[in-house]
Amino acid sequence: MTPNIAWLLDRVPDDSGILHPLLALALALLLHLAAAGLARSVEPRLRGRMAALGDAFASRLRAMLRYAFSALLIGIAAAFWPHESVGHLVLGIGLGLSVALLAGYALRVLAIPRWAVLPLALLLFLSIVSGTGGGLAPVGAMLDSVGISLGKRRVTLLGLLSIAATCVALFALVRLANRLIGRWIGQAQSFDPTQKLLAQKLAAITVVVAAFFIGVDLLGIDLTAFAVFSGALGLAVGFGLQKTFGNLIAGIILLMDRSIKPGDVIVVGDSFGWVNKIGVRAVSVITRDGKEHLIPNENLMTQEVENWSYSDRNVRVRIPVGIAFDSDLKLAQQLMLQAASDSPRVLRNPKPNVWLTGFGESRVEHDILVWISDPEGGVGNVKSDVLGRVWHLFRDNGITIPYPQRVIHTPRPADAP
Repeated sequence: MTPNIAWLLDRVPDDSGILHPLLALALALLLHLAAAGLARSVEPRLRGRMAALGDAFASRLRAMLRYAFSALLIGIAAAFWPHESVGHLVLGIGLGLSVALLAGYALRVLAIPRWAVLPLALLLFLSIVSGTGGGLAPVGAMLDSVGISLGKRRVTLLGLLSIAATCVALFALVRLANRLIGRWIGQAQSFDPTQKLLAQKLAAITVVVAAFFIGVDLLGIDLTAFAVFSGALGLAVGFGLQKTFGNLIAGIILLMDRSIKPGDVIVVGDSFGWVNKIGVRAVSVITRDGKEHLIPNENLMTQEVENWSYSDRNVRVRIPVGIAFDSDLKLAQQLMLQAASDSPRVLRNPKPNVWLTGFGESRVEHDILVWISDPEGGVGNVKSDVLGRVWHLFRDNGITIPYPQRVIHTPRPADAP
């Protein structure tokens, strides 16, 4: 044995009270490093499958896998380590840290506020460490002993923590369930976009209602105690949220009868644009100026709505043009048809047409009638393109676009006597 090894062995403590915790700490660190290696090898295989859950999940996937594997490996080691020892407590601390960090990353992926994530992660850590160190009963009894009495009820710290943990957990589960159900419905091939949107909204409402009743059951809240106030509360809520519920029901009806769908081009009052989104309260309509109008759903049920793409997306555009009386009428009409046919957004079927509509004070009036299939792309730019082509063709072929003329007659002065 070399002098260096002998010197090292002489300094290794023989006391198991010191050696076992050090061994447990070293084992926890080694298992965490092993978990990091496993996460590094598994993460590329899962990234493609988990891409549907969003960029936030994909960016935190490796960290979540690392702490999940770490919790699994340390938990197995803690199960075989002698209980009621300091080393077992050290492994419990490592397990608690891994689970708390895993929960923190998972909740942040679900967009849970940071102020709610930190207390829940701390509660998980303390629960696991307490369970490792001697059970949760002493901790629960201590938390239950701290409280105040409000009438016939006693509000304890344990009860408040239970309510907070239950609310945060249910909120996270609701967000996760809505995201998964929304992705599944969005990928369904048997639904059109309107049916997908309706199914997602109904599923979201169902998940929230189910989470409410599950939370009431978990917290042991007796709803019969509120029976006396339920009538008055329901009446007050009904009057206060009358418009809100009206807009909600109107939005569901719009999605069910498919009279207005995302992507439709509509005119409501002075608002013209394409439907971007049908929300719980309002419909988002984006105009050609880039302005987004939020129109309450109820207005679309009670007001007259002009839907350019309800049954057919083809829209006819009328473009007035006038020519001088001395121009070649047939040639001018042929040039108008050529200008309309050359425009890229004008449909070939139905064909463009030119109508002579009347004789004005200084011109022969025509209407160029063209059809387009993408009204969400705008109408003014189609008119501008066709008129620009008409201008160049008229100029090259000697067709005159007149301007108003007035002939002034001045009487001759009377001869002097």
